[in-house]
Amino acid sequence: MSDFSPAPGLRPWQRTAAGAGLLAADGSIAATIFAEMSALAQRTGAINLGQGFPDEDGPAEVLDAARQAIADGVNQYPPGIGAPVLREAIAAHQARWYGLDVDAASEVLVTAGATEALAATILAHVDTGDEVVTFEPSYDGYAALIARAGGVHRTVPLHWPPEQHRPDWRVDLAELDAAVTDRTRLILVNSPHNPTGAVLGDDVLERIVELAVRHDALIVTDEVYEHLTFGVAHRPIAAIPGARERTISISSGGKTFATTGWKIGWLTAPAHLVTSVLAVKQYLTYVNGAPFQPAIATGLGLPDTVFKDAAASLRAKRDVLTAGLEAAGFTVSLPDAGYFIVADAAPLGYDDGAVLCRELPDRAGVVGVPVSAFVHADRQHAYRSLVRFAFCKRRDVLGEASSRLARLGSR
Repeated sequence: MSDFSPAPGLRPWQRTAAGAGLLAADGSIAATIFAEMSALAQRTGAINLGQGFPDEDGPAEVLDAARQAIADGVNQYPPGIGAPVLREAIAAHQARWYGLDVDAASEVLVTAGATEALAATILAHVDTGDEVVTFEPSYDGYAALIARAGGVHRTVPLHWPPEQHRPDWRVDLAELDAAVTDRTRLILVNSPHNPTGAVLGDDVLERIVELAVRHDALIVTDEVYEHLTFGVAHRPIAAIPGARERTISISSGGKTFATTGWKIGWLTAPAHLVTSVLAVKQYLTYVNGAPFQPAIATGLGLPDTVFKDAAASLRAKRDVLTAGLEAAGFTVSLPDAGYFIVADAAPLGYDDGAVLCRELPDRAGVVGVPVSAFVHADRQHAYRSLVRFAFCKRRDVLGEASSRLARLGSR
């Protein structure tokens, strides 16, 4: 378990940057590893498996609905809480998939992607000195948002047991127990998880609810990969007894429908929690994506087979890249969900994934991102040799990337 407080003596923007690990020695904003790797891909012509967005369009029904909405004049500000058609579709989605009874009028808020939902939620509920617990590695935006709110970021590590042939990620419940205290304001849960692809088990989810009740903390979930699981069902925390009244559930349409550029996200929560988030959200984007909101509503209403086929297609792509990485000599953690594979470069003689990632574009014509970029500095040693690769690309692209990665065997 670790905790991270904003550095004293800095301006607010510097505290935010420092908390996110983005502050250079001279006080300026340092380039992130993601920007660096993307620039390397562009300079070298390497296949960019560092960024998590698809290179194929989503369902035609969803795209056609957006075109139709534009043609129908749905191009001005929608209601601040979100277009009624989308709020109703989100409520119906929660009932259809999880048996959750959500009031579309008061318990749903549409946001500019899941990122804005997270930002508004954290800014609404975290004051200076409040503690926020997350699992680590974690999406890099969490640290920045917690720091911006003046919070203290406490983390619980996900462990990768090296003795397993197919490594899995585990939570030590004793470490989780120690991280959550009466000072905890939010427990932020990302499952299915980025970057590991882990789906947290019932034992972990139920312990989170138990701890939140015991310490009167709110639970915030990031469930953007909820439909992209591979043989392991997603269970939302809000469906666990005792959780509903203290949980803000966040998701989006970008990953499910391959429309990441539309930035249509949402949250569901009890009405008073929605109101508190809306108080902040209205001064961020106010509203967004008018014609895309009815299009995502169309997507949420598509038949079950569309969701299952999307997951099956992604699973097949995962398997293509897994085979390529293993043939190149990596040890691979087979993800249960999401867009990403974590691979250990240590068997290739690299104990530093960041060094390998900087060499990969020239050595193999492929770009990845070191997992250390998702970890606070004092714990990076535990993840030092790990690299994240995105498999949400066309199969021919993944096949070519696999062929290129085979060159590493000649190192």
